[in-house]
Amino acid sequence: MSTNTRTTASPSLKAAAAATFIVFGINGLVFASWAARIPAVTETLHLTSGQMGTLLLCTAVGSLLALPTAGLVVGRIGTANTVRAAGMLVTLAGVGIALSLSAESVPGTAVCLFFFGIGIGLWDVSQNIEGADVEHKMRRTIMPQFHAAFSGGAFVGALIGAGLSTIGVGLPVHLLVVAGVVAVVALVTPRYFLPHIAAATPADGEPKAAKGPSAWRDGRTLLIGVVVLGATLTEGAGNDWIAKASVDGLGTAESTGALMFALFVLAMTAMRFVGGRVIDAYGRVVVLRASMAAAAAGLLLFVLAGNVWLAAVGAALWGVGAALAFPMGMSAAADDPKHAAARVSVVSTLGYISFLAGPPLLGYLGDLTGIHLALLAILAPILLALLLAGAAKPLPAK
Repeated sequence: MSTNTRTTASPSLKAAAAATFIVFGINGLVFASWAARIPAVTETLHLTSGQMGTLLLCTAVGSLLALPTAGLVVGRIGTANTVRAAGMLVTLAGVGIALSLSAESVPGTAVCLFFFGIGIGLWDVSQNIEGADVEHKMRRTIMPQFHAAFSGGAFVGALIGAGLSTIGVGLPVHLLVVAGVVAVVALVTPRYFLPHIAAATPADGEPKAAKGPSAWRDGRTLLIGVVVLGATLTEGAGNDWIAKASVDGLGTAESTGALMFALFVLAMTAMRFVGGRVIDAYGRVVVLRASMAAAAAGLLLFVLAGNVWLAAVGAALWGVGAALAFPMGMSAAADDPKHAAARVSVVSTLGYISFLAGPPLLGYLGDLTGIHLALLAILAPILLALLLAGAAKPLPAK
């Protein structure tokens, strides 16, 4: 949204914004609580790195199956009930993963991770639809702050995972506690969401409205999806490969590589907190183009820098550039509230495909060129997103 109009939010709207912020944060905490303890899973189940990668694919498959239908689910039962259902599924899957790990059962863990992925996929789409609805009602850009909550939750989840690992708390106990937190938040918090308005049905004798094209055939939605695809690949590659690229390409210690990753995440999170004001001041398309340009410049500086300090500047600039494109894509997809659920589902699906598939493909390319140079391949989708940024221009008010 590019309007500078400010309105005084009602108490119910403020409550909905706070509830959405919490839901985003808990989603990030859940994601990181699992991701931070993957080494413990590998050790518990006696898996090789390749076998662990195959196991993680179960979560990706679950999410990718859920995402295309999530818009339909939200349209039928609303964002609040979808978050509740997704939260309960994540809770049950988390309990199942904990029990499977205790029994050292690889098949049991795989099945539970599949349903975990479905829950996360449904949760992701529904929270973005609710966030876009709140943003429309508040008439100012706040979607980046919701995504900052996700990043912040992930950071806290990673710290908790690292701390529990250090003091020897087993992953099953960790997951059971997280599952309990998710159950409470998923059941209680959505009651403060905005009311769900079902699609209106025509009165007797009135003609039915003509059906519009499927969201998957809507040109603007698909172009926004391509922009988000480039943005999520930029973010996913940074998350997965900055630390290793620092070690391999710059010859740093592993601890320095970890700090480089932390700098990337910190810059991205900070930019998401302030990004709403920037978007309102300069407009969505301008900020989207500037974001992609910053991501490209940061990536080039990180890869081509001859020393750690310049590479650190590049990592921070890369994080700033990667911060806002995905939230802006969600806002753009939801510009028309009547079709928001379906279009956000489409854009989320394209983004997730890139986020999940892109980094492994970079890893395969890295086997040939080294991961440090392989990161330059991201420039192509970044530049494509920059060229197509005009697709995210806000729709005219009706």
